Amino acid sequence: MAGGRSEWERRQAALRREAERRAREAAKIAKEQERERQRQHLERQQSTAERKTATVAQRIEELDRVLLSALGVRPLSFDQMRVAGSIRPFEPEPRLTVSETAPDWAAYEPSPPAGLGKYFGGKARYEQALAEARTRYNRATDSYQQRVQQRLTELNAARSAYDRQVAEEQKKIAEANARLNQIRTDFNTGRPEAVEWFASKILERSTYPTGFPKIFQVAYRPENHDLVVELELPPQGVVPEVRAYKYVKSRDAIDPVPRPQTEVKQRYAKLLACVALRTLHEIFTASPRELVEAIVFNGRLNTIDQATGKKVRPHLLSVEAERAEFEDLVLAEVNPVACLKRLNALVSPNPYDLESIEPFITFDLKRFRFSEDMDVVSGLDSRRNLLKLSPTEFEHLVRELFVAMGAEAWTTIPSKDGGVDAVATSDNLFFGGVCLIQAKRWANLVGLEAVHALTGVMADHNATTGVLVTTSWFGRASEQFAQRNRITLINGAELKHLIRKHLNIDVIPGTSPPRQAKASDNRQSGRSGPAV
Repeated sequence: MAGGRSEWERRQAALRREAERRAREAAKIAKEQERERQRQHLERQQSTAERKTATVAQRIEELDRVLLSALGVRPLSFDQMRVAGSIRPFEPEPRLTVSETAPDWAAYEPSPPAGLGKYFGGKARYEQALAEARTRYNRATDSYQQRVQQRLTELNAARSAYDRQVAEEQKKIAEANARLNQIRTDFNTGRPEAVEWFASKILERSTYPTGFPKIFQVAYRPENHDLVVELELPPQGVVPEVRAYKYVKSRDAIDPVPRPQTEVKQRYAKLLACVALRTLHEIFTASPRELVEAIVFNGRLNTIDQATGKKVRPHLLSVEAERAEFEDLVLAEVNPVACLKRLNALVSPNPYDLESIEPFITFDLKRFRFSEDMDVVSGLDSRRNLLKLSPTEFEHLVRELFVAMGAEAWTTIPSKDGGVDAVATSDNLFFGGVCLIQAKRWANLVGLEAVHALTGVMADHNATTGVLVTTSWFGRASEQFAQRNRITLINGAELKHLIRKHLNIDVIPGTSPPRQAKASDNRQSGRSGPAV
């Protein structure tokens, strides 16, 4: 029994040792599995951080290429917009195109009797079988012909439906191309609506990174041969405020590495410059120089003022670019911000902080144009024609307008040119302070010398700013000079709009500017239209 206990004990010890070995092996395997799990988790976290960092880098690269990516794109043309159409071939159902094999008499004809069968009723049976075979064959032939006729009828119907569809598609294509041809004709003659339509198509085709709004307005001024473009700028959030992502093992977290605010603001300012230059490039390269000699680009932002919580739309950038100067630029090599400075652009000192600027042209006023039939119907129109008012009547109308707009004092001063000159003061009128107002009832272009003369009168009266009101229109050189010298120009179309807005009076402003003014007229500085 002692020997038996010893054997049992030995077996139990062996079992314990085996269990312990297996437990150690299982613990080792579990530890190795945990290490592998942790290694895989670490790799996944690091991979996630690298992927997020790569996404940010890709976004920055997209923003850096906003201007460059547009330089190699073929300019839009009317030929590209022609509708070619893709007429699919006629493809009826397969069953309508497959011809069925006609019944074969050989498959129905019975075999004639042979040998002794001919003499023991075989002939009669053959005749009966032959008659039955002919009946079956004729029945099969009739059915076959009916199926063939039905197939051909359906095939012809399908062909007719296809032909009608093709004719409708071709008609739509022809009508679309005819409309395009008409727009092209109007475009070539400088019709504003057609030029604006084509410029809008240029901007619609322009592809930006995600997050960029595609909202714009376009106005063409044939008298100046220039386009006014107001485009919605991308929000500040398009520039990533994160430079990279890193995995922190001690906390098992992926932390963003912030981008310095200085860099964010610099990148945003550069991006806005790229958008402006890209827009100018796309329109200049696609439009003929005889129609578009200059472009006024206004960039504004639709956002929320964090100080008030209200929606605001500040202008952050405005540039007036002449074609000759712009085409001399090598856009692939320029510093966008420095390039805008060279173009004498008005740029917000702090666009990221929504510090607004006063654009070269206020778009909503410039959008109003003279009617083409103004001179024809003016004699039959019950509205007041500004050109037919007496100097005193015109003076009173202008005075009423400016008082309605906020002028607190009004003093008429002698005028030697038949117009109305006055001094008004207001804290809110245009630029505030003393404002010298000069009105000219002219029928033609107001030349640059008239704007030059106003600066001298402003100096004599120590005026803060000046306003030149006319019943006609100004050239681009006058607008540029006025912008640099604290002068606001109000042409006939704008005057009509302001009178309607502030006095609720509908008037006829004056004569229509020429549809195709010569470039020399736009740049003239020594000639003015006669006073009326």
